[in-house]
Amino acid sequence: MNSDMLIRITRYYRALNRLRSIGLEKVFAHNLADAAGVSAAVVRKDFSLLEIHGQKRGGYEITELIGKLSVILGKGDEQDVVIIGCGRIGKALMHYSGFEPDGIRVVAGFDTDPIVYADASNPVPVYPMSRLDEIVNALGIKVAIITVPESAAADTAEKLFDAGIRGILNFSPITLKPRPAKDDETPVVIHNINIALELEQIFYELQFPMARK
Repeated sequence: MNSDMLIRITRYYRALNRLRSIGLEKVFAHNLADAAGVSAAVVRKDFSLLEIHGQKRGGYEITELIGKLSVILGKGDEQDVVIIGCGRIGKALMHYSGFEPDGIRVVAGFDTDPIVYADASNPVPVYPMSRLDEIVNALGIKVAIITVPESAAADTAEKLFDAGIRGILNFSPITLKPRPAKDDETPVVIHNINIALELEQIFYELQFPMARK
């Protein structure tokens, strides 16, 4: 499965959960096509490649389809993550309820500021960075979200690697590269999200529409 198809499957999964939440039991390819921004033919082709088949006139059973996509996306159990850097972005992510339908749960935060990790209003426990290894190992965490300043990003990533984190979603302003894995390690996956660069790209495409082609 290539990355484009994986993104589409994730969008189908989210759309199906929304449809089930409002009481629908069946869905058609064109309904999912709208949610994923593709054609109904692409939806049917994706499902065919995954050996998922609906009824020609009856569509797909939503509950059954969610179950099959859950297996494909590895969503059998809740997927726990921690947040490193509990400033404005970190706190917003801790309070975000949109993770829950996808089985993702923020279970802890980490920060260097005693005022932050002593704040009783935090929706999840926030610990000092000195307890990173202890908490990550105790909870079996493999994925972390970084929202620290640029100056702290590289050092934070190294600490996460050493603690056993194998996946990082990086919101800091610099691009992080994974440390080479040892023979007995799972390769580290890092996704870098630079909000300023994404906005600059949008402004550029608005100014020069031909750049989108």
